[in-house]
Amino acid sequence: MNKQINWGMIGLGKIAHRFAEDLMRSKRSKLQGVASRDINKAKEFGSTFNSVRCYGSYEELACDPDIDVVYIATPHAFHHDHTMICLKNDKAVLCEKPMGINAGEVKSMAEEARSRNLFLMEAVWTRFIPATAKLLELIHDDVIGDLSFIRSDFGFRSAHDPESRLYNKALGGGSLLDIGIYPVYLSLLTLGIPTEIKAMARITETDVDSYCSMLLSYENGAKAVLESTIEADTPTEAYLHGSRGSLKLHSRFHHSEKITISRNGKEEILDIKYQGNGLIYEIEEVNSCLLQNRTESSKLPLQTSLNLITVLDQIKKEIGLSYSS
Repeated sequence: MNKQINWGMIGLGKIAHRFAEDLMRSKRSKLQGVASRDINKAKEFGSTFNSVRCYGSYEELACDPDIDVVYIATPHAFHHDHTMICLKNDKAVLCEKPMGINAGEVKSMAEEARSRNLFLMEAVWTRFIPATAKLLELIHDDVIGDLSFIRSDFGFRSAHDPESRLYNKALGGGSLLDIGIYPVYLSLLTLGIPTEIKAMARITETDVDSYCSMLLSYENGAKAVLESTIEADTPTEAYLHGSRGSLKLHSRFHHSEKITISRNGKEEILDIKYQGNGLIYEIEEVNSCLLQNRTESSKLPLQTSLNLITVLDQIKKEIGLSYSS
């Protein structure tokens, strides 16, 4: 269990910088290689984060025999292709969310990993944040009784640039895939798979959603009211209401450090801090899985990613949003 895991990184944008900072905090991790289509960008990133090697192509990194696992942080539309390059070169993969643009992509990625007996996980860091673990514990311990409905939002104001990642359809732009995935994931984590989905959206001139409102219904009668937007700064909180009380995940709920428990007219606030940027926990989950020769995380198995993209696909159908793949 003392073995060090050698990481590679593909796509060196904002999230990759935060990920690399937390990778440096992990005693079991070593940054073996980074890759960008721009070799100078790779060298600059590599110098900042002490990468052993720097590559000017993703294929070169995927062929590096010293890399154990590759973190993929390219734009959404390229997750499938870049993951497949790594899997076909026998590399384990941690792929940023959404794992694919549609269920077909995610299914093919899962099948490829399973056929090669390789580790694959979607980087939904929310699942590994300490406050999320506490939330699940509170629900499991029946602290607020049976869940009846949840309400969650995620929004921020972005500059309207048709060529930017957020508005460019060819890059998988739009609020739903970028941030709406977090409220949807929370609903999946706590209430399961919905039996009915209603959704409305505002579509931009670039044919992606800048606002999306979702209503999910469940077999037991529970409901989830979810929102995402890149038009405005919203509270980005989550409320979970049960038969005996409620829980609030404070902003930003997908990596919250505070939970309020409300019962019988009284409130209890739990402060639950995380280390670094909060990405260290998913890093250590991957390390543990690899060191134990596991091809899937029990906390975030591939079936969860398949369920998540299936729900997202249904929402996309409701709002008339589609991407070419």
